[in-house]
Amino acid sequence: MEAKVFSVKGEELRTIELNDSVFKCEISDGTIYYAINNELANLRVGTACTKDRDEVSGSTAKPWAQKGTGRARAGRKRSPLWVGGGVVFGPKPRDYSYKMPKKMKRLAMKSILSLKVLNNRFKVVEDFTVESGKTKDIVSILKNLVPEERTVIILKDDDAMIKRAGKNLPWVSFLSYNRLRAHDLFYGKNVLALETAALKLNEFYGE
Repeated sequence: MEAKVFSVKGEELRTIELNDSVFKCEISDGTIYYAINNELANLRVGTACTKDRDEVSGSTAKPWAQKGTGRARAGRKRSPLWVGGGVVFGPKPRDYSYKMPKKMKRLAMKSILSLKVLNNRFKVVEDFTVESGKTKDIVSILKNLVPEERTVIILKDDDAMIKRAGKNLPWVSFLSYNRLRAHDLFYGKNVLALETAALKLNEFYGE
Protein backbone atom coordinates (compact mmCIF):
# COMPACT_ATOMS: atom_id res chain seq x y z
CA MET A 1 0.00 0.00 0.00
CA GLU A 2 1.07 3.59 -0.59
CA ALA A 3 1.20 6.18 2.19
CA LYS A 4 1.63 9.92 1.93
CA VAL A 5 4.63 11.54 3.59
CA PHE A 6 3.96 14.92 5.17
CA SER A 7 6.42 17.69 5.95
CA VAL A 8 6.71 19.28 9.39
CA LYS A 9 4.52 22.06 7.99
CA GLY A 10 1.74 19.58 7.18
CA GLU A 11 2.27 19.62 3.40
CA GLU A 12 2.27 16.48 1.26
CA LEU A 13 5.77 15.71 -0.04
CA ARG A 14 5.73 12.24 -1.62
CA THR A 15 4.47 8.71 -1.17
CA ILE A 16 6.22 5.63 0.19
CA GLU A 17 5.41 1.94 -0.03
CA LEU A 18 4.26 0.24 3.16
CA ASN A 19 4.12 -3.51 3.64
CA ASP A 20 0.57 -4.86 3.37
CA SER A 21 1.39 -7.68 5.81
CA VAL A 22 2.14 -5.04 8.46
CA PHE A 23 -0.22 -2.16 7.74
CA LYS A 24 -3.09 -3.93 6.00
CA CYS A 25 -3.30 -7.32 7.70
CA GLU A 26 -6.41 -9.01 9.08
CA ILE A 27 -7.09 -7.42 12.47
CA SER A 28 -7.01 -9.85 15.40
CA ASP A 29 -8.99 -8.35 18.29
CA GLY A 30 -8.05 -11.24 20.58
CA THR A 31 -4.29 -10.78 20.30
CA ILE A 32 -4.65 -7.02 20.87
CA TYR A 33 -6.59 -7.75 24.07
CA TYR A 34 -4.02 -10.26 25.32
CA ALA A 35 -1.07 -8.00 24.46
CA ILE A 36 -2.51 -5.06 26.41
CA ASN A 37 -3.37 -7.29 29.38
CA ASN A 38 0.15 -8.74 29.31
CA GLU A 39 1.75 -5.29 29.45
CA LEU A 40 -0.50 -4.15 32.31
CA ALA A 41 0.15 -7.36 34.25
CA ASN A 42 3.92 -6.94 33.84
CA LEU A 43 3.66 -3.43 35.30
CA ARG A 44 1.94 -4.62 38.49
CA VAL A 45 4.14 -4.39 41.56
CA GLY A 46 2.39 -7.12 43.52
CA THR A 47 3.47 -5.92 46.98
CA ALA A 48 0.02 -6.01 48.65
CA CYS A 49 0.24 -8.06 51.83
CA THR A 50 -2.11 -8.95 54.70
CA LYS A 51 -1.61 -11.00 57.87
CA ASP A 52 -3.47 -14.21 58.51
CA ARG A 53 -4.46 -15.57 61.92
CA ASP A 54 -0.97 -16.96 62.54
CA GLU A 55 0.79 -13.68 61.80
CA VAL A 56 -1.23 -11.08 63.73
CA SER A 57 -0.17 -10.24 67.27
CA GLY A 58 -2.26 -11.52 70.16
CA SER A 59 -2.62 -14.32 72.65
CA THR A 60 -3.09 -17.93 71.61
CA ALA A 61 -4.90 -18.73 74.86
CA LYS A 62 -8.51 -19.81 74.75
CA PRO A 63 -10.59 -16.76 75.85
CA TRP A 64 -13.04 -18.81 77.91
CA ALA A 65 -14.05 -22.37 78.56
CA GLN A 66 -15.55 -24.38 75.73
CA LYS A 67 -18.74 -25.13 77.67
CA GLY A 68 -20.79 -23.75 80.50
CA THR A 69 -20.54 -20.00 79.88
CA GLY A 70 -23.53 -19.66 77.57
CA ARG A 71 -21.38 -17.90 75.01
CA ALA A 72 -20.33 -19.09 71.58
CA ARG A 73 -17.26 -21.28 71.29
CA ALA A 74 -14.01 -19.35 70.81
CA GLY A 75 -10.55 -20.74 70.16
CA ARG A 76 -8.35 -17.65 70.26
CA LYS A 77 -8.50 -13.88 69.82
CA ARG A 78 -6.57 -13.98 66.55
CA SER A 79 -9.53 -15.54 64.77
CA PRO A 80 -10.72 -13.65 61.65
CA LEU A 81 -14.11 -13.33 63.33
CA TRP A 82 -12.66 -11.06 66.01
CA VAL A 83 -11.73 -7.37 65.76
CA GLY A 84 -7.96 -7.23 65.25
CA GLY A 85 -7.89 -10.81 64.04
CA GLY A 86 -6.28 -12.17 60.89
CA VAL A 87 -7.53 -11.76 57.32
CA VAL A 88 -8.99 -14.73 55.47
CA PHE A 89 -7.52 -15.34 52.01
CA GLY A 90 -5.98 -11.86 51.87
CA PRO A 91 -3.41 -10.84 49.24
CA LYS A 92 0.23 -11.88 49.56
CA PRO A 93 3.24 -10.55 47.62
CA ARG A 94 3.34 -12.18 44.20
CA ASP A 95 4.70 -11.73 40.70
CA TYR A 96 1.95 -10.99 38.18
CA SER A 97 4.22 -10.90 35.12
CA TYR A 98 4.18 -13.55 32.44
CA LYS A 99 5.56 -14.04 28.96
CA MET A 100 3.51 -13.80 25.81
CA PRO A 101 4.37 -15.82 22.68
CA LYS A 102 6.46 -13.74 20.26
CA LYS A 103 4.28 -14.55 17.26
CA MET A 104 1.16 -13.48 19.10
CA LYS A 105 2.79 -10.22 20.21
CA ARG A 106 3.93 -9.45 16.66
CA LEU A 107 0.43 -10.12 15.36
CA ALA A 108 -0.99 -7.77 17.99
CA MET A 109 1.32 -4.92 16.91
CA LYS A 110 0.53 -5.46 13.24
CA SER A 111 -3.18 -5.57 14.04
CA ILE A 112 -3.03 -2.26 15.90
CA LEU A 113 -1.04 -0.59 13.11
CA SER A 114 -3.53 -1.89 10.54
CA LEU A 115 -6.42 -0.65 12.69
CA LYS A 116 -4.91 2.84 12.85
CA VAL A 117 -4.41 2.90 9.09
CA LEU A 118 -8.00 1.68 8.55
CA ASN A 119 -9.35 4.49 10.76
CA ASN A 120 -7.12 7.14 9.14
CA ARG A 121 -5.26 7.62 12.42
CA PHE A 122 -1.82 6.78 11.05
CA LYS A 123 0.35 9.44 9.42
CA VAL A 124 3.91 9.35 8.07
CA VAL A 125 5.97 12.49 8.53
CA GLU A 126 9.41 13.36 7.20
CA ASP A 127 12.31 12.70 9.57
CA PHE A 128 12.78 15.58 11.98
CA THR A 129 14.39 16.30 15.30
CA VAL A 130 14.25 19.12 17.83
CA GLU A 131 17.85 20.22 18.27
CA SER A 132 16.95 22.86 20.85
CA GLY A 133 15.09 20.33 23.01
CA LYS A 134 12.44 22.96 23.72
CA THR A 135 8.77 22.11 24.13
CA LYS A 136 7.56 25.10 22.10
CA ASP A 137 9.50 23.87 19.05
CA ILE A 138 7.86 20.44 18.98
CA VAL A 139 4.45 21.99 19.67
CA SER A 140 4.83 24.21 16.60
CA ILE A 141 5.52 21.08 14.52
CA LEU A 142 2.72 18.93 15.94
CA LYS A 143 0.04 21.60 15.51
CA ASN A 144 0.54 21.30 11.74
CA LEU A 145 0.07 17.53 11.80
CA VAL A 146 -2.40 16.48 14.50
CA PRO A 147 -4.94 18.03 16.87
CA GLU A 148 -3.97 18.38 20.53
CA GLU A 149 -5.06 14.93 21.65
CA ARG A 150 -3.37 11.70 22.72
CA THR A 151 -0.63 11.13 20.15
CA VAL A 152 2.07 8.49 19.74
CA ILE A 153 5.24 9.32 17.80
CA ILE A 154 7.21 6.35 16.46
CA LEU A 155 10.91 7.15 16.25
CA LYS A 156 13.62 5.59 14.10
CA ASP A 157 16.07 5.56 17.02
CA ASP A 158 16.43 6.74 20.60
CA ASP A 159 16.41 10.48 19.87
CA ALA A 160 17.07 12.08 23.27
CA MET A 161 16.41 15.67 22.14
CA ILE A 162 12.98 15.04 20.66
CA LYS A 163 12.00 13.11 23.79
CA ARG A 164 13.27 15.94 25.94
CA ALA A 165 11.19 18.44 23.97
CA GLY A 166 8.01 16.38 24.34
CA LYS A 167 8.29 15.17 27.93
CA ASN A 168 6.28 18.14 29.21
CA LEU A 169 3.37 17.33 26.90
CA PRO A 170 1.04 14.90 28.71
CA TRP A 171 -0.75 14.00 25.48
CA VAL A 172 2.40 12.93 23.61
CA SER A 173 4.35 9.68 24.03
CA PHE A 174 7.31 8.29 22.12
CA LEU A 175 8.00 4.73 20.98
CA SER A 176 10.91 3.24 19.05
CA TYR A 177 9.95 1.18 15.98
CA ASN A 178 11.46 -1.98 17.52
CA ARG A 179 10.01 -1.48 21.02
CA LEU A 180 6.33 -0.76 20.48
CA ARG A 181 3.86 -0.94 23.36
CA ALA A 182 0.39 -2.24 22.56
CA HIS A 183 -1.33 -0.18 25.27
CA ASP A 184 0.11 3.18 24.17
CA LEU A 185 -0.34 2.40 20.49
CA PHE A 186 -3.94 1.22 20.81
CA TYR A 187 -5.17 4.07 23.00
CA GLY A 188 -3.36 6.78 21.06
CA LYS A 189 -5.85 8.85 19.07
CA ASN A 190 -3.20 9.56 16.44
CA VAL A 191 -0.01 7.75 15.45
CA LEU A 192 2.80 9.70 13.79
CA ALA A 193 5.65 7.67 12.31
CA LEU A 194 8.86 9.24 11.10
CA GLU A 195 9.54 8.24 7.50
CA THR A 196 12.59 6.12 8.33
CA ALA A 197 10.72 4.50 11.24
CA ALA A 198 7.82 3.56 8.95
CA LEU A 199 10.23 1.91 6.49
CA LYS A 200 11.94 0.07 9.34
CA LEU A 201 8.55 -1.19 10.53
CA ASN A 202 8.21 -2.78 7.08
CA GLU A 203 11.36 -4.82 7.71
CA PHE A 204 10.93 -5.46 11.44
CA TYR A 205 7.37 -6.79 11.31
CA GLY A 206 7.30 -7.86 7.66
CA GLU A 207 7.01 -11.54 6.80
